Amino acid sequence: MATREVRGHRVFAAVYDRMVGPMERTVIGPIRSELVGGLTGSVLDVGAGTGANLTHFRAASRVVAAEPDPAMRRRLTDRLDGARVPVEVSDAGAEALPFPDASFDAVVFTLVLCTIPDPGRALAEARRVLRPGGRLVALEHVRGHGGHARWQARLDPVWTRVMAGCHLDRDTAAEIRSAGFDPDHEERFSVPPSWGPTSSLLRLTATR
Repeated sequence: MATREVRGHRVFAAVYDRMVGPMERTVIGPIRSELVGGLTGSVLDVGAGTGANLTHFRAASRVVAAEPDPAMRRRLTDRLDGARVPVEVSDAGAEALPFPDASFDAVVFTLVLCTIPDPGRALAEARRVLRPGGRLVALEHVRGHGGHARWQARLDPVWTRVMAGCHLDRDTAAEIRSAGFDPDHEERFSVPPSWGPTSSLLRLTATR
């Protein structure tokens, strides 16, 4: 089911993979593999971007990669040949998912809740489409602590404009709880450089 067309960020999409490549190879990629590799059944990858998760799905019977940005979605489609499981590409936006209630066994958010305009609504939609006992999986950069958080808040207005709507100072764990999820694993960690605007990360899983 199609959704309204979103203006694509062509330049951002063109440089994104090169920009995050070193961190993907050394830190983020292995964590993606651990988080999504064992997910089974029907999986929804929300805001799938350029398709960084695709090669890490190993056990799912079906993955729906939802990406509303047409520039990002074109690059995602180019990666389909590398997927190990069946993948369907959707232009669905996170805040209005065109899928029935309780239709997925797992919903995945990786480095996307920072960009979605209304993350609370997106998480409510994720809860709606998850089956009872289904899994929510998230890997996100989040607001840090102390001076780092203050630096993020000062930088956020400029960062958001330059980085295609990405926000630096969201409390994503609190948003997930507010949406009705009770995390069964939550880990906060930092990636180098420690002063970097996106160095504070959250890894979280929860059961519907």
